[in-house]
Amino acid sequence: MIAVADSSVLIGLSAIGHLHLLKTLFGREILIPFAVWREVVEQGEKRPGARQVSSADWIIVQNVDSSDLLRLLKIDLDAGEAEAIVLAKEINADVIFLDERDARKKAKFLDLKILGTIGILIKAKQSGEIQSLEKVLNDLRFQAHFRISDLLFRRALAAVEEN
Repeated sequence: MIAVADSSVLIGLSAIGHLHLLKTLFGREILIPFAVWREVVEQGEKRPGARQVSSADWIIVQNVDSSDLLRLLKIDLDAGEAEAIVLAKEINADVIFLDERDARKKAKFLDLKILGTIGILIKAKQSGEIQSLEKVLNDLRFQAHFRISDLLFRRALAAVEEN
């Protein structure tokens, strides 16, 4: 499976000790554009994700071509989101990991398959990689300071019959 990740997924999963789920669930390699590497590893060097991403030999940094699409996306999105979407489109990725609403809208418009951090955790619960989705979502909320609405929280638990 060809998968591309944006920063928020890498940071969120790293903060709760579950970055490995990307490799376990989605294949030997996860691709990220250089802008995501820069944001997570270089600019975020003392924050969750920096050490985990830089030491994960299965996370591969790939450059994207400067294009009209990239320039257009950068009008509304940050560099990491824009480059992740362009990379996913360029390599015909099977899935792109995105959390931010505006980035998800753009990716959906471009017919990319999108999965966010919560979707990844639902898949992990369904495959038996985690025991309690509720515990992991609470870790995500309170350790990683990841915003999850109460409605989304309940829907995620209902999706795995953990309500």
